[in-house]
Amino acid sequence: MTSAAERLTLVLVGPMAAGKTSIGRRVARALGQPFIDTDKRVAAEHGPIPSIFAAHGEQYFRDLERSAVAAALAEGGVISLGGGAVTDEATRALLREHPVVFLTVSEAAVAERIAAGGRPLLEGDDPVARWTEIFAQRRAWYDEVATATFDTSRRPMQRIAEDIVAWRREQG
Repeated sequence: MTSAAERLTLVLVGPMAAGKTSIGRRVARALGQPFIDTDKRVAAEHGPIPSIFAAHGEQYFRDLERSAVAAALAEGGVISLGGGAVTDEATRALLREHPVVFLTVSEAAVAERIAAGGRPLLEGDDPVARWTEIFAQRRAWYDEVATATFDTSRRPMQRIAEDIVAWRREQG
């Protein structure tokens, strides 16, 4: 593992089911960096995300999320943000000082990935339509913070991770 002085930071953003965690783990391993999933950190400290939403609402969750993002950025490494983290202006401001990869994905690929459920914002009769609506609302924010964009729809996660590692190494 690298020391704090040798850490680089790389942030992954994108919609739900874009592969941020799967790809992030691979990128971190290849770069010899720690991997931080801010959703998992929030859940570890405060309980399951669906329960946080139900008990306190989305804004409360976004506040917890922003704190987790700030802490992760201070630590460094490969950091995966929840799909809605970019909706918060203060969180977007935190990202401006770091390389950010926007992982995008097609609606067709998402349909297969979200079948398992567990995403409070996609509950209802047509989760793919809801995903499409949410992605459209957030797309400009992903573009705003992105340094680079990679599509995860059709290529194997390992190949995408390799491309991101190569890109990050080029960045220095």
